[in-house]
Amino acid sequence: PPPPPTLQNSPGAIGADVCHLNLHKTFCIPHGGGGPGVGSIGVAAHLAPFLPGHCIDALASSDLCGNKDSSITVAKNHGAIAAAPFGSASILPITWMYIKMMGPEGLRRATEHAILNANYMAQRLDGAYDILFRGKNGQCAHEFIMDLGPLKASTGVTEEDVAKRLQDYGFHSPTMSWPVSGALMVEPTESEDLAELNRFCDAMLAIRAEIEEIGLGKISLENSPLRNAPHTLNAIMADEWDRPYSRNAAAFPAPWCRNNKFWPTVGRVDNVHGDRNLICTCPPISAYEEEISKVA
Repeated sequence: PPPPPTLQNSPGAIGADVCHLNLHKTFCIPHGGGGPGVGSIGVAAHLAPFLPGHCIDALASSDLCGNKDSSITVAKNHGAIAAAPFGSASILPITWMYIKMMGPEGLRRATEHAILNANYMAQRLDGAYDILFRGKNGQCAHEFIMDLGPLKASTGVTEEDVAKRLQDYGFHSPTMSWPVSGALMVEPTESEDLAELNRFCDAMLAIRAEIEEIGLGKISLENSPLRNAPHTLNAIMADEWDRPYSRNAAAFPAPWCRNNKFWPTVGRVDNVHGDRNLICTCPPISAYEEEISKVA
């Protein structure tokens, strides 16, 4: 059996002032889509007074960690940042079960696969896209960043165009414009098999070819599949089609799309407008008042 946890093999042993245990993918918690996400944050003793408190349990943070050392325990009944003192605690058993079932060797193997997958994809896409922040051996860690800046400068194609076009190929876009503005950050993790990794790379290479056609002047950016993506079923099945590319090129740009087609439910939306303006899709208060009056 593995040895019990000690100070020597705990996250605190690395000497950092703050350590974020990013459970959202490394330890099986869902990633993206608005959650649920969770990641415990541990700090060194000198930062304990700056941690949030809670009006229900002044010692919530120290009790949760099993810390009974009164010399570094800081009781605070103010400064709460969430209604639940322990955050999304109900999903933490998933992480606990994953760690227990994988064991030390399984976790190491999963990490190796995640790093191998990311480097494999980075090598396949290198040249078609600029891959940023690689080490001295040309390798990345468990994720890699594709910079769309040079292509935007030469063709006008943006990272958003590529992200939306990926939906036509059956993929949700990877992280966009973080941590580098105008870039896509790809994290394949250890979960995907080789066929899925290749499908994503094939999609990105096909999109690169579409960008090349814009750069060569074969099609204008505004009339391209990239700028008009994603293409919904309603758009493809409409009686009128006034675009210079075919419906087939719009909806079935890759062979696998015909056998397993993902149909986006809406076309291109104005993301900035949505971010800056509160848009409520629920009924107005008056509708609820009418229902109450009917019941009364």
